Amino acid sequence: MCTHFKGNPMTAPQLRRANYGLDAPKVVRNLVLGAIAGLLLWGSASLGLWSGQVLIPLGAEGLRIGVADSGRFFAIVLPLTALWMVWESKVGKLRNREKMLQRLTWTGKEQVLDLGCGRGLLMIGAARRLTTGTATGIDIWQTEDLSGNRPEATLDNARCEGVEARVDIQTADMRALPFADGSFDVVVSRAAIHNLYDAGDRAKAIGEVARVLRPGGHALIEDIRHGGEYEASFMRNGCTHVERIGSRIEALLTTIITFGSLRPATLLVRKAG
Repeated sequence: MCTHFKGNPMTAPQLRRANYGLDAPKVVRNLVLGAIAGLLLWGSASLGLWSGQVLIPLGAEGLRIGVADSGRFFAIVLPLTALWMVWESKVGKLRNREKMLQRLTWTGKEQVLDLGCGRGLLMIGAARRLTTGTATGIDIWQTEDLSGNRPEATLDNARCEGVEARVDIQTADMRALPFADGSFDVVVSRAAIHNLYDAGDRAKAIGEVARVLRPGGHALIEDIRHGGEYEASFMRNGCTHVERIGSRIEALLTTIITFGSLRPATLLVRKAG
């Protein structure tokens, strides 16, 4: 059973800025805590409160490892990473939304699905391009993935951007979408599918995307990892044209900077028609 949160067509746009939340708030918190710990290690050693080395009982004399320098590294790098994540959440992802959606040709009549819509970033961006079409967003509203993640916040953002009448929000699982085959012209998703930790579950989600796409429809999927896995799943489900778009250099730099934790990829997919 799905819960619907339908926009009110009689509600006028509000003169407020939409708030799309902070991505991975617990990660940002942990980065800040790690930076504080690193600063304490480095600072206390610099003040002579301790040697800055840890003795590991290995061999006759033991092995001394300097951890103060590591603390200095973390005290510099971790807060910069946290600041980047905040900037990306507040500014970067809005710019990237427009770049992503410009990859598609819009008539205004499309039926659009946003998979794991969160506070409505892509759903609302798509709705701004519609006239008679509707943008539907589904999510299970996990706040560990996005701060303030709840349907009321999504509707409020739609109201702020003047598209409340063209959106429909539902609580639903991306592994079992409550829609008929071929219901949508466009399916979009940003940084959502990777939150399914089991590869089989991710394959189910991709299979569902392919199922609800009409023949000739397009999917636009951006995620922080598993790009190759998604490509293979789409191909198995009748989406014969799968293209990686966006800057390969930027994606590679992100992978290097995050020590392989993030391996971003954006896929433009067309279902055979």
